[in-house]
Amino acid sequence: MKSTFNVLFFIRRDKKRKDGTCPIMCRITIDGVESRFNTKVYVKDTKWNVKANRVSGNNTESRNLNARLDDIKASLYRIYHDVQRFHIATPEIIKNEFLGLDESGETILTLFDKHNQDVASLVGISKSAATLQKYKVTRKHTAYFMRKKYRVADMAIKSINDMFIRDFEVYLLTHAGVSHNTMAKFMQFFKRIIILARNNGIIVHDPFANYKIQLKKVDRGYLSEQELNKIMEKEFYAKRLEQVRDIFVFSCFTGLAYIDVKGLTKKHLRTAFDGNIWIMTKRQKTGININVPLMDIPKRIIEKYDDLLPDDKVLPVLSNQKMNAYLKEIGDLCGIDKNLTFHLARHTFATTVTLSKGIPIETVSKMLGHTNIQTTQIYARITNEKISTDMKGLSAKFNDSENLFE
Repeated sequence: MKSTFNVLFFIRRDKKRKDGTCPIMCRITIDGVESRFNTKVYVKDTKWNVKANRVSGNNTESRNLNARLDDIKASLYRIYHDVQRFHIATPEIIKNEFLGLDESGETILTLFDKHNQDVASLVGISKSAATLQKYKVTRKHTAYFMRKKYRVADMAIKSINDMFIRDFEVYLLTHAGVSHNTMAKFMQFFKRIIILARNNGIIVHDPFANYKIQLKKVDRGYLSEQELNKIMEKEFYAKRLEQVRDIFVFSCFTGLAYIDVKGLTKKHLRTAFDGNIWIMTKRQKTGININVPLMDIPKRIIEKYDDLLPDDKVLPVLSNQKMNAYLKEIGDLCGIDKNLTFHLARHTFATTVTLSKGIPIETVSKMLGHTNIQTTQIYARITNEKISTDMKGLSAKFNDSENLFE
């Protein structure tokens, strides 16, 4: 037998506030059983149309209030149909789902907070501060999305469905204004919360069952050898630009990420089995060991700042924000029409400094601290110079065959 579901709005005149407005209440009825809650929407009693269950008038304020009521009603109907798929729908369940309450007390943001607390306790052990920050930003976007789309501060975990996820995607791409790949990364972090809920028996269905997170292949930038030489030979009259240039070039010839260069101290410089000085440290992001032999250029940069810095620091690294701001200035002064950021140095190491010079991708992957070569393939590309060199060598092997066409 089909249930009867109805949503009705009314005002509480006995709860009139000092400004003369009354709260608009919502009554949910299923098969004669009802449940009520305060919508947190307020209107003057003289503006309430009892018969129409709406705010009277056609001015901007009236239209906005009625739009909020329409959103609430639409959300309640959506929740009702979703709950019917997995539970016996009751007015109390519908209300609790809408208000972000359920029997277990688990809501999206409460579970997010528990998860983020666990990640915070593992920072420096198995998680990085950067990873924690990404989860925090994902939570912030999730909270704002729920306020904007559903006009609620939180929602029950069980109320998440395919439509919620797709609406979240639209919000990230439009209102938040992030790129496709950034959106996909946020979705990956959000999915981790859903997996946590499923693993703990809070939900049994998988809201991501019909949604596939896909990253688009992007053309990652890097500097050519000519561009890198321009930066190295440029004379800067501002000390700050000279220092930033030195640190950037250091990363171009070692492949170290910003945070790893910043944390580099003399204890990380060791004489290896081959008698050469190597950087031996761990990637802060992943905890993976990094072992990179020092070439002459990074050696000279280290010597330039030797014994000039406190705490045995190797280089005078500024904040990432300042480094990137000064790098843009350096790019302009050197006539390089590329978006110069510190991470571009890591791409340049993978592409121009190593792979294009014939260093095997397995070796490059190891020096970059990647856990698999597929990650290295995203960063690195084979340049035209490398293709030219390789093809010249191949052509020489066909000399005898070429003579057949003389």
